[in-house]
Amino acid sequence: MNPTTNDVRLAVLIDADNVSPHHIQNMMEEIARYGNPTIKRIYGDWTRPHLAKWKSQLLDYAISPVQQFGYTTGKNATDSAMIIDAMDILYDDRVDGFVLVSSDSDFTKLATRLREAGKIVYGLGEIKTPNAFIAACDRFIFLEVIEQRSSEETDDDAEKLSASASKSKAASDIAGHQDAKKATAKRGEDKVATASGSKGVLKINRKVINLLTNSIRDVEDDDGWAFLADVGNMLVKRQPSFDARNYGYDKLTTMIRSIDNFEVQFRETSNPNIKLVYIRIRNGKK
Repeated sequence: MNPTTNDVRLAVLIDADNVSPHHIQNMMEEIARYGNPTIKRIYGDWTRPHLAKWKSQLLDYAISPVQQFGYTTGKNATDSAMIIDAMDILYDDRVDGFVLVSSDSDFTKLATRLREAGKIVYGLGEIKTPNAFIAACDRFIFLEVIEQRSSEETDDDAEKLSASASKSKAASDIAGHQDAKKATAKRGEDKVATASGSKGVLKINRKVINLLTNSIRDVEDDDGWAFLADVGNMLVKRQPSFDARNYGYDKLTTMIRSIDNFEVQFRETSNPNIKLVYIRIRNGKK
């Protein structure tokens, strides 16, 4: 996490009608990567049964519910309440940025207005979110991606516990020691295969490769090398929803190394534990 992240004040505004409560834990953990959520509000008509599952989550995450009755059928009064609150918070100048949690394109104009006022805007929603809303945010994160990552981490933890139990049992049984080693090695092979073949919610296609190529060209030096952090920033500017996790990779470096069109170079620094990563387009791939 960036050391200044805790100083970034965020207003988290959630459209309860448009987001499932089972995302809440992963969602709040993801938001914490970008700043400190000093304002947390969720909007909906809490008299309706379909929002009942949200109620148990509100106390656990200190989210303030905002009641908004639906005045007429077919009109979403919740969106209007959320937009009005966002503008009030903006004019009070209490936060540095906003997190808009919804898959609804009705918030496109709000995101645009907040950015015009100099606030950073993060969007969280499902893959079905219209591109207009995605493009209006500084960065957009798909809920399915952070949900998938959480599931993979849970599977890894279970695997580690299983491996630990196997090792303890083998320690008291010399005859079974070799079998335990083989089982551990097999689990390691499976883990590598899972990591390298991990399926993201999106596929790497020609469009993605062109996006990477053009972003490298924008920041490359005279020798064609581009600092990875600069490339990452350019990618998000070009496409706010870009995230290596969308394609099944934990980091951009791993994703780049998996594509034959690019080469990666690690450069030493004065700190032996830190290396700078540079990438460039392979000859003949331009």
